[in-house]
Amino acid sequence: MTLEEEYFRDMLRIRRFEETVLDEFKRGVFSGTTHTSLGQEADAVGVIRQLLPDDIVVTNHRCHGHFLAYGGDMRALFAELMGRQTGICGGRGGSQHIHWKNLYSNGVQGGIVPIATGMALAEKQKKSDAAVAVFIGDGTLGEGVIYEAFNMAALWSAPLLIVVENNHIAQTTPTQCVLAGDMRMRFQAFGIPALELDTSDVMEIASQAFHLMQEVHEEVAPRALILNTQRFGPHSKGDDTRPEGEVALMKEQRDPITIMEKRLDVIAAAAIRAEVEAQVKEAFEQALSDPLASMEAGS
Repeated sequence: MTLEEEYFRDMLRIRRFEETVLDEFKRGVFSGTTHTSLGQEADAVGVIRQLLPDDIVVTNHRCHGHFLAYGGDMRALFAELMGRQTGICGGRGGSQHIHWKNLYSNGVQGGIVPIATGMALAEKQKKSDAAVAVFIGDGTLGEGVIYEAFNMAALWSAPLLIVVENNHIAQTTPTQCVLAGDMRMRFQAFGIPALELDTSDVMEIASQAFHLMQEVHEEVAPRALILNTQRFGPHSKGDDTRPEGEVALMKEQRDPITIMEKRLDVIAAAAIRAEVEAQVKEAFEQALSDPLASMEAGS
C-alpha cells in the first residue's frame, strides 16, 4: 500500500466512524453528547502521522479522529462511547475524556494547553527526545489561560507543537464575531514561529507538519501550525445553525477524502472503501455486544 493509500484509508476510517456515531445516536445506541471531526480528517492524519513513537498527543473534545489517526482501536473507541467495559477507559471516560498510550484528551478547552506545556517541559527536564503536539480549535483562542501557557512555552523553550484547527465556527458562532486580529500574531507576540495553511490536502499538511515537528525536536522550542479547515457536521449532534448550502459547498470544494481519492487508482480506492466499511461494521457490532461498564469503584 502506498503512502497516499494509507492516508486515504486512515482518513476514511475516521469519516466512517464519525458518520456511524451520528447515525447511531439517533437510534439511541449512544447517550450523552459527542463532537465529531467530519471534514477535519486531514488535520489529524497529516499531523499525527509525523510524530515520533515517544511523542505525546494532547487533544480536546473533538478527539475521535486524533485517537484513530494515532493508531487507536476502533472497537475500543465505540465501546468507550457506549459505556462498555472494553472501552479505552473502561467505558467511564466517554466521548471527550480518553487516555491511551501517549494520547490524552480533555473537554476543558483552554485547560489542555497549560497541561501540554507542562508535559513538554517535563520531557525536556527528563532529557528525553519526546515532544508534545496539542490540538485546539479557533474558539479556544478566546481562553486567557492559553496565553500564559504560550509565554511559558516560549520563555522556557518547551518542545511543543500547537495545532489550531480553525474551522471558522466556535460551536455556533462564526470566528470573525469573537476573534480580533491575525491568529499568527497571537503566537508571534510570544516569539513562537507560526505557519498558517489553507488546505484540505493531507499530503500538504503532512509535509509541513513533518518540518515543524523536526524543528520542535531539533531546536527544543515551540512552534504553531494553524490549519484553516472545515467542519462538515454539527458542533455536537443536532446544533448546526449554518445554511445547508454553505456546508454543501464546503464538501464540494474542500473534502479531504475526495481530494485524495481522485489521486488513487479506482480499483485500489474501491478496495480500501470496502475494507474500511467492513472494519467499521465489525468494530461497532463487537462493541455493541460487549458488557456494560461496572458502576463499582475500583473495578
